[in-house]
Amino acid sequence: MKKITVVGAGNVGATTAQRLAEKHLAEEIILIDIIEGVPQGKALDIWESSPVELFDTKVYGTNSYADTANSDMVIITAGLPRKPGMSRDDLLAANAKIVKDVTQNVADNSPQALLIIVSNPLDVMSYVALKVSGFEKNRVIGMAGILDTARFRLFVAEALNVSVNDVSAMVLGGHGDSMVPLTRYTTVSGIPIIELLPENTIIKLINRARKGGAEIVNYLKTGSAFYAPSSAVVEMADSIIKNRNRILPCSVWLEGEYGISGVFCGVPVKLGLNGIEKIIQLNLSSKELEALKNSAEDVRRNIRKLNF
Repeated sequence: MKKITVVGAGNVGATTAQRLAEKHLAEEIILIDIIEGVPQGKALDIWESSPVELFDTKVYGTNSYADTANSDMVIITAGLPRKPGMSRDDLLAANAKIVKDVTQNVADNSPQALLIIVSNPLDVMSYVALKVSGFEKNRVIGMAGILDTARFRLFVAEALNVSVNDVSAMVLGGHGDSMVPLTRYTTVSGIPIIELLPENTIIKLINRARKGGAEIVNYLKTGSAFYAPSSAVVEMADSIIKNRNRILPCSVWLEGEYGISGVFCGVPVKLGLNGIEKIIQLNLSSKELEALKNSAEDVRRNIRKLNF
């Protein structure tokens, strides 16, 4: 891929740009922010690590969307971070305005780009990006399930004292407290966790995964998670850019899948060069499907609060 733009030079955006460069995922990376000097300084700092990290990707910072023109992929991280006591939904109005403005600029300058949304509340901001851009639904994807799944996998590995490499999991639904970890699809080297952990322990791990972001916010006080979110979004970018066709949980626009329509919600998808190549429909139990639909309704309620 020739050009990737990362919108927002805060912790998530800058770390994402760094990981993209170190993984050689583009010839050129543009880091853009409204604050003068910040994207320029962070981009230069990342670029100056290239002789040590051995990447030839060019990294530039800017305050002008003209410099982002003809990007192949745009990753939107712009927005206000959570503070202790805040839910993702508390950011709704302020971040909707930010993402609306950003998306319009992106669509004007890079009409063929694929969009990955990271801004919170994630599923609603993905809806904003889809509607404002006018892009096809396969080109607007929210980063949610990979991060939620990574947290769940870590907590399972920690509880069992096993390698995270051997833990597979799937977390669906909205990126919030109503997310739906699927224990039936959570295994350790193919062994279902229900055979390895008691039910009360599994419930505790699920609840910790649901509140994983808030746990970090409560520690940091003045910010929110950025190392794991940046890893998750770069995993998506890698699958798309290299056409790996990996099956990953992402927030996507549903039109009847799982009996859900007109809302962004986390489900497993195949990610390749065209973005969403296919939405995978799992055979969920009635209880799992009910939880997924309830999670989607939480997202829908927040979408209704928007003024457009």
